[in-house]
Amino acid sequence: MRGVLIAFEGLDQSGKQTQAEGLRDAAIAGGRECRLLSFPDYATAIGGEIAHALQGARDYAPDTLQLLYIANRYEKREQIESLLAAGAVIVCDRYMASSVAYGEAQGLDAGWLADAQRFLPRADLTILLDIAPDTAVQRKTTNRDRYERDLALLSRVRESYRRQAVQEGWLLVDGERPRQAVTADVLRAAEPLLLRR
Repeated sequence: MRGVLIAFEGLDQSGKQTQAEGLRDAAIAGGRECRLLSFPDYATAIGGEIAHALQGARDYAPDTLQLLYIANRYEKREQIESLLAAGAVIVCDRYMASSVAYGEAQGLDAGWLADAQRFLPRADLTILLDIAPDTAVQRKTTNRDRYERDLALLSRVRESYRRQAVQEGWLLVDGERPRQAVTADVLRAAEPLLLRR
């Protein structure tokens, strides 16, 4: 059985964690070994630095911060490769496209950000849960990090995600709809990958 990597992308509060957990549960119910990974992973040394930056305790330039995000994914590369080789399904709450979207929104070169991640395992399917920045704010009114407070930045992030989503291997889902409707679209797109041998 071939391993599968499915990544969820989108603004904060778009439903990534909810849909990722639901897909993990569906894969397990279908008899597949499945692991859910979330990025950034704040449990690592690099992830801890990212957390400090998001809370305002560190002040990194945009390129340095995106390199930290990318390095945080490289910390998990061996684990991801091992799981895929064993035939597992990996569901990621954020993956490579996040650095492209947030970095590009801050004036960084999208090609450079993609190239820096070229040695990471590629996603078989990337699902963009598309919501407006105003919706993200309405869904989380307190304890927003520095990105979540910047609506102009979030608008540029959304534009980058939507540009990326025209690529092969992407699915753009309207995340403004009820959760059950979003879940139905996600499962419909993922099912062929979960069933492949």
